[in-house]
Amino acid sequence: MNFIKDDEISPPPGIISSIKSGFDTTANQIGIILFPLLLDLFLWLGPRLHASDLLRAVLAQLEVFVQEGIINAKDIEFYQESIKELIAQEINLFGLLRTFPIGVSSLMHRVLSPSNPLGETTSYQIKNDFGFFLWAGGLTLIGWILGSLYFAWVAKASLKDDGQNLLWFGRTVLQSSLLAMFWIIALITFGVPLSIFFLVFMQINTSLAQIAFLFLAFFTMWLIVPVFFSPHGIFTKKENLFRSILSSFHLSRFTLPTSSFFVISILILSQGFNILWLTPSSSSWMMLVGILGHAFITTSLLAASFIYYHDMNIWLETLLEKLDTKATSAQTQ
Repeated sequence: MNFIKDDEISPPPGIISSIKSGFDTTANQIGIILFPLLLDLFLWLGPRLHASDLLRAVLAQLEVFVQEGIINAKDIEFYQESIKELIAQEINLFGLLRTFPIGVSSLMHRVLSPSNPLGETTSYQIKNDFGFFLWAGGLTLIGWILGSLYFAWVAKASLKDDGQNLLWFGRTVLQSSLLAMFWIIALITFGVPLSIFFLVFMQINTSLAQIAFLFLAFFTMWLIVPVFFSPHGIFTKKENLFRSILSSFHLSRFTLPTSSFFVISILILSQGFNILWLTPSSSSWMMLVGILGHAFITTSLLAASFIYYHDMNIWLETLLEKLDTKATSAQTQ
């Protein structure tokens, strides 16, 4: 410990100061809230896309299978109830434009009410399986592209870097879209086997399943920081997706406690304010206040994450260089 204390090392970037800088950035360049603002206005006042007819057709087909004795009614009772619940919710599939982990932040993608101040809206129905997968894939791809442009714009404003051009924007959109696809594939690859694993454990021994779930929860808490910062290297250091992922793990390795607290603070602030923004009814024009507030807050928090990531990397590089120089000097004496 004395080895480190001997050097005059500045403290790491503060969480509060980074968040404050993010809010200052958005206040000074208010135009960067345009993406979440327009997306929420579209989801609130625009047309709806539903798959209720397709779900009813699936439900009818399941009932035919039961009547013909192909499937036992008790085996699919849970799935039938789930499908009926989805039909009742009338989910707007345009909400798929809100993608993760890279995407335009949205408040209205979680609002299931079909009402708005303009009255009845135009609704479209997906009639077949091919149409559903085509719409779902297309909307997700568009969401990734819009999210990449949104992240790039906020990063450019946050770091005050005027060196980016159209070529940088194009490369950034490609790399960040590939990164989002990578995490989707990783989630499916590891998530499906883990789900099956826990189902098997639940059948064997509930206590063992709870212990395994606890270990998974601890692992997820460790993984949340590198996943959260995995896109940031693409936008701040012009890295490719794999290098950006490695950079986020490198940052997590040396700054995990502070970075974990920063990510948790961002998530708590975002979700906490969302409760406030969703207070008005979707049929009231007061929801516009919530949409504006959400766009400002989430964009400010995103800007804060870019500022924190950039400053923390500079601090970490400086620290490691000083420690390396100190170690080299100690060896030569």
